[in-house]
Amino acid sequence: MATKIRLQRHGRKNYAFYPIVIADSRAPRDGRFIERIGSYNPNTNPATITLNFERALYWVNTGAQPTDTVRAILSHEGVLLMKHLQGGVAKGAFDQAEAERRFNAWKQARQAKIDKDKATMASAKEEAAKARLEAEQAKNKAKAEAVAKKKAEAAAAKAEAEAAAAPAEEAPAAE
Repeated sequence: MATKIRLQRHGRKNYAFYPIVIADSRAPRDGRFIERIGSYNPNTNPATITLNFERALYWVNTGAQPTDTVRAILSHEGVLLMKHLQGGVAKGAFDQAEAERRFNAWKQARQAKIDKDKATMASAKEEAAKARLEAEQAKNKAKAEAVAKKKAEAAAAKAEAEAAAAPAEEAPAAE
């Protein structure tokens, strides 16, 4: 039986998420599967990937063929690197401890890069919010100055009208 590691589409229109499953290659996309080993949600930023690493590694070693997208996910999670390192151990190029050390070094470097990217995105979001706030405050200040100027002009016009009306009232009272 030819097995594939592939994505099943779930969710609603324009908001899909994908369980990662092991299925017979002849089974329908959203149909029967052998085992569910994880999920992929592209709707979050960054995309959320949950994966049972041991089971994915087992199925890749067994010969299950991943689809292109699943291959990228497995590579991102390090399953394909671990398969490669296990091949090196089997050939005698290095021992299992060296393979674990290399994998852990790769994993730490990847996690540091992800943390750096998240921090960059968070600071960019913070900067954008600060810029929006400053722009809004400047706009509000300009609006307040315009309203104050308009009120001052109205008050000056009212004072002029009262001043002009006051001598006119004194003249008839004097007669």
